[in-house]
Amino acid sequence: MAVKVTVLFFAGLREALGCTRESLELPAHVQTAQDLQAHLRERGGAWAEALSTGRTVRVAVDQAMAAAETRLHEGAEVAFFPPVTGG
Repeated sequence: MAVKVTVLFFAGLREALGCTRESLELPAHVQTAQDLQAHLRERGGAWAEALSTGRTVRVAVDQAMAAAETRLHEGAEVAFFPPVTGG
């Protein structure tokens, strides 16, 4: 059974991707936050660049900071954003 999630993009990622949010039905092999990031990278172009493994991208699941191996569940809200710096 496919899992449906809402994906949000913030700050520089939002601008680079031209997208603020989307609903996705995930393929069976996409089970973690890291899997989702890799799945989105497969779109190529700006997606591959903005979400590349060489860039630092933070992820939150259901509004809580998440590790790459955090498992996704039906209805999860997954947010990707660049590191935040303050001063």
